[in-house]
Amino acid sequence: MTTPARTISTVLQGCTVLLPVDRRSGELSAALERHGARVRVAPALTIVPHVDDDELIAQTRSLVDDPPDVVVATTGVGFRAWMETADEAGLHDALAPVLDSARIVARGPKARGAIQQAGFEADWVAESETAAELRDFLVAEGIEGLHVAVQHHGSGADGLDEAFEAAGARVTSLTIYRWGPPPDPEIVAASTQQVARGEIDAVLFTSAPAAREWILAAERADALDGVAARAARGHVLVAAVGPITASPLLEAGITPLIPDRGRLGALVRAVVTHYGGVDAALIPTTVGRLGIRSSGIVLDGEFTPLPRTGVEILRALAKNPGAVVSRADLIAALSSAESSGHAVEVAVARTREALGGLDLIRTVYKRGYRLDVIDEEDA
Repeated sequence: MTTPARTISTVLQGCTVLLPVDRRSGELSAALERHGARVRVAPALTIVPHVDDDELIAQTRSLVDDPPDVVVATTGVGFRAWMETADEAGLHDALAPVLDSARIVARGPKARGAIQQAGFEADWVAESETAAELRDFLVAEGIEGLHVAVQHHGSGADGLDEAFEAAGARVTSLTIYRWGPPPDPEIVAASTQQVARGEIDAVLFTSAPAAREWILAAERADALDGVAARAARGHVLVAAVGPITASPLLEAGITPLIPDRGRLGALVRAVVTHYGGVDAALIPTTVGRLGIRSSGIVLDGEFTPLPRTGVEILRALAKNPGAVVSRADLIAALSSAESSGHAVEVAVARTREALGGLDLIRTVYKRGYRLDVIDEEDA
């Protein structure tokens, strides 16, 4: 876990955020921690660079000798890695005029940013960040007889090579990096089970391949149903940096939060807004505005840690704020296989003790318990 330089807010105080990501996990962790979050990193995949890949260097040399008419940049990290590889191989000076004379198209703003950072200009950008938009644009423009160089990302070609060849182009395919196995598969499997057990408040994804692999890991760990159920109930926030990254989650029946812009900063802002914005799911109670976290509660912005059973009790009471929940229903809500009426009474007593005597939970004689919410008439 990184140590943030300064604290911006405490909106995510009490939130445990899981990052199944490899690339830029440190940057993302620091941004979340500046808002008070606790971050766990469990990369579902790793990026394997091609810095010493003889094939990539040979392909780059061939582009110098046989310049392309069109260069397609599919990812920012891939384009930057290509430039770094060319520089280390002593090819940058020879490659630069080739790119200057070619028409460069980018799959989204990230790729355009990398192109500009390298000192070039993108002639066209697929704002939807989809390979389909990029493909349709070039095919409609007409590429028959042209030499097209395609820089691919780690998960494959998205059918671009085949589509361009079918349109009559000559294609040079460049794989700059590829996805490798996770550093520790057991940590990934454990992270899916932690989400299913309710120990995680938010899971953030920044790439479709990592999202897909994490979902597969959840299936192998028999945790996917639990993850999907908690996401559907709003007990865990699942967020994706963009619609491409969201696709594997949607296929698994999980609807993620997607920010307006496909940037890490926008992703962090969307999470902060989810927990602290005007539409945040906070319950008005007689002792403050209540938000429930995996390890406790937030009352009027102040986090109070609670035992696991206390969180489960409060989630059950918050399902229909103010309504009476019977002991039988609370028994069902507790994760312990040995739950009983006595266990519920103990859990409620310990929760009240942890709250310092705040009257958040009311006992309704012979019926059960309820949250002491503010009635609309009282408000």
